[in-house]
Amino acid sequence: MAFGPVRSRRLGVSLGVNNIPAKHCTYSCVYCQAGRTPKPEIERRRFFDPKTVFSQVQEKHGQLISSGGKVDYITFVPDGEPTLDNQIGSSIRLLKEIGPPVAVITNASLLWRGDVVGDLAEADLVSIKVDATDVGAWRRVNRPHGGLILERVLRGISEFASSYKGDLISETMLVGGHGQDVQGIASFLSGLGPLKKAYISTVTRPPAEASAGIPSDAELRSALRIFEENLGRGMAAVIAEHEGDLPYVGSGDLEGEVLGIAAVHPLREEALAIFVSSAGGEWGLVERLVSEGKLVVRLHGGIRYYLARGK
Repeated sequence: MAFGPVRSRRLGVSLGVNNIPAKHCTYSCVYCQAGRTPKPEIERRRFFDPKTVFSQVQEKHGQLISSGGKVDYITFVPDGEPTLDNQIGSSIRLLKEIGPPVAVITNASLLWRGDVVGDLAEADLVSIKVDATDVGAWRRVNRPHGGLILERVLRGISEFASSYKGDLISETMLVGGHGQDVQGIASFLSGLGPLKKAYISTVTRPPAEASAGIPSDAELRSALRIFEENLGRGMAAVIAEHEGDLPYVGSGDLEGEVLGIAAVHPLREEALAIFVSSAGGEWGLVERLVSEGKLVVRLHGGIRYYLARGK
């Protein structure tokens, strides 16, 4: 449930919270690093007791601090859509008692619901996903649940932005060959007054579908220019690099640490080797997990990645 920490350009050193069981999501994005969503869903429900979430994150945070590390954010970034958890508001309130600010990475598809807006109001930072503002691209890229309506989703995002008091950032995943209207996305984001930064991401890890291509450098430069023309200079950034080396936090369960991170963040072979070595482990552990089917290996862009089983 608690994993990492992992490094990100957006949030620095982030202690992850996986509050959703595998692949409970409102979307089945073609680029998703966690694989296809077998059956998208939009009904919220209880998954884990907030007290259990709190105790596991508190323990992990304590291990990190005692080893001389730091945490910039405690971040809800599960293997699914975090707002499907109808207890996320209670979990956020509890986790804020630990100390670091709490962030939520959401695809924003349920922000038209008042209860979701109320829950996320508790967070210190919310990252919203806007990959498309036209129905065609939305269906091609995000493959939403049939009960979702794009107009309502976008209106919900706008209304949330107007009332949210924390730090609001956005992420747009550009997928090669899927006809996204970058100008339309940038124009929409420019209307979100409190937006602190708009990030443009690319498919750097193995996607759910082979058709999810990587945009060219020229396409990324063009997208960044369009975003800055609409949002202002310095208001947008491209994230196209891999994660940094991952510090090991000694929980005494290296296998659990590897599987916990790989369930949400597919790991480059180089980064995984450094992680295992820093824990005093041997590469044989990874080989065993692969032979047992707990880890799978995928090649993407000429790089070997390790993912938890079923991703």
